[in-house]
Amino acid sequence: MTSKDCGSHGKSRRKIVRRVIWTIIFFLFIVLLAILLVWAILQPSKPRFVLQDATVFAFNVSGNVLTSNFQITLSSRNPNDKIGVYYDRLDVYATYRNQQITFPTAIPPTYQGHKEINVWSPYVYGTAVPVAPYNAVGLEEDKDHGAVTVTIRADGRVRWKVGTFVTGKYHLYVRCPAYINFADKPAGVNAVKYTFTSSCSVSV
Repeated sequence: MTSKDCGSHGKSRRKIVRRVIWTIIFFLFIVLLAILLVWAILQPSKPRFVLQDATVFAFNVSGNVLTSNFQITLSSRNPNDKIGVYYDRLDVYATYRNQQITFPTAIPPTYQGHKEINVWSPYVYGTAVPVAPYNAVGLEEDKDHGAVTVTIRADGRVRWKVGTFVTGKYHLYVRCPAYINFADKPAGVNAVKYTFTSSCSVSV
């Protein structure tokens, strides 16, 4: 075999490799374009969360340490009629002035179908949780005035399901304000239930 034959054989192989690569790129482009078109047509909406109520069993500030115990009722509605939602991870906790004051409570992974509503009632608590000095002072002052505003947060990961196609994971951030009026607590009662039915801010 001459060197000329080897050269033409090498060029032919490179052309085949290029064609295969361009075919793969074109195929991936078509698939991604189809997914984007379907996504744009369906126009997915974020889940809607509502903090329905909270039962307060304990809320005690001692120095720079806080012990608290809530049971909350949190509902989520999927507003989409063609898209399902996988909640792969969802941790619920409470904050005061942007400082976390309870341990995170994990909600079991679940799937939410079209237009479905899920309701969770986790316990959110923290025992002897250190609080920043300025927040400890704020908590004491708020309790003395009879009311404390905390934020119930839910952070997690979700995936969207369209037909048989499931997307990658997206971060989910939920913020629900809760106004706790300690002046409403009757003497001798250990637990008080507060009804909110307030909408939460949701970002994905």
